[in-house]
Amino acid sequence: MKKNVKFLLAVSSVVAGLFISSCSLNNDNVQPTPTAALMAFNLAPDKSGIGVTLSGNLLPGPLAYTSFTGGYISIYPGTREVRTYDYLTGNTLTINSGNFTVNKFYSSFLVGNNKAYKNVVVRDNFDSLSVVTGKAYIRYINAIADSTQSPEVTINAGGTDVVKKNAAYASVSNFVPVSIGDVNVKVSNSGSINTTRKITLTQSKIYTVLLVGVPSSTDTTKSVKIKYIENGIVDNKNARVAASANAIN
Repeated sequence: MKKNVKFLLAVSSVVAGLFISSCSLNNDNVQPTPTAALMAFNLAPDKSGIGVTLSGNLLPGPLAYTSFTGGYISIYPGTREVRTYDYLTGNTLTINSGNFTVNKFYSSFLVGNNKAYKNVVVRDNFDSLSVVTGKAYIRYINAIADSTQSPEVTINAGGTDVVKKNAAYASVSNFVPVSIGDVNVKVSNSGSINTTRKITLTQSKIYTVLLVGVPSSTDTTKSVKIKYIENGIVDNKNARVAASANAIN
């Protein structure tokens, strides 16, 4: 039998009672409502608070700059309108649609600055990950506003560049296995972007690196920074990925 993966969620009270699961035993013969799961981020430096709706249904908020929903929210599958708005004024910042599949996980990142915003919706392919001794998993999003020159992103573990690639604005990389322990993350270009950070990775954990900020900003709250979160942990023994998400910053 092909290995199935079971996902454990931090479920919002907005959708309490819904859950996402595969290959789980139900002794009461009660059929669960099929759902997908979504986590939303605010990576727009000039927006101190945003709200997100999914086909008119409000997700937990407001989300401050560099914050997120704190976990994956169970949502109904299908093609859904993703609307992000300024929490203070109610004005729409951007609208797009996403196609959400049952038993899959997604992230929605608001990126942009100075009246130019967009939602970047991607599937978090946890079901393709498995435990590898001595490895964690990591990816990144380049949300550095106005980074039109595609800065180079480097992730170095044990003296080896596991990732060394130019990252287009608003691009999200795939999860890649990286040796646990200290890794150095760097984002730079020939101009005003040159930031590094050391991150300590733990066995089997899954991380998303957030490259954020405005190049050359004199406001330290908006300058280019490297932040990250833990999406969850791969656990083959229990045949699951616990996708509760933790903010590290």
